[in-house]
Amino acid sequence: MRLFRLMLFPVLLVSVAVHVYAAPLTLFPKAGRLASPDGRFEVRDIDQREPDSELFGIFHSLWLIETATGHSRKLCDYVGIAAVAWSSNDFLVVTQYVSKKTSRALVFGASSEESVLLDTPTLVQSVPVELRPSLRENDHVFVEASRLEQETFYFRVWGYGKHDREGFRWNCEYLLSHGSVSCTTAD
Repeated sequence: MRLFRLMLFPVLLVSVAVHVYAAPLTLFPKAGRLASPDGRFEVRDIDQREPDSELFGIFHSLWLIETATGHSRKLCDYVGIAAVAWSSNDFLVVTQYVSKKTSRALVFGASSEESVLLDTPTLVQSVPVELRPSLRENDHVFVEASRLEQETFYFRVWGYGKHDREGFRWNCEYLLSHGSVSCTTAD
């Protein structure tokens, strides 16, 4: 019983730490919709297949709806789960869990068509050479959105595999104005 308690403590500590520092993310498709803090916009999940199809519920799209006018635009397609959060009233941060082995992070402007996509292939080209083996040689690599402040998009990269058997964790920043990425090892 004592061994169980010793093993449970780190798990609880990590769970509390993640909860305290994580942005409030809403999971789609379960949520179905998420309003901006000021109510001007709403993100909605839309299934791409008819209910009679055997693939119903697998393919989804996130749509941004302007509530006053009803104008809408498609943000992205996704398979599986997308974690979505508003960063102020004007930006959305999204993590798409593409499979059990990878995810990618996106930023969308509510009032503009511009977007940012950060995934493993993009990061391989953007991070310093000494970090690239963690992205190339591990078969589980996750890029997860955290928040957007001013012109800085904060995200986490973590994974494990052949190169990092014990795993790796980075805290990263993407400067929207410069398109540059910087990452530091998470402690």
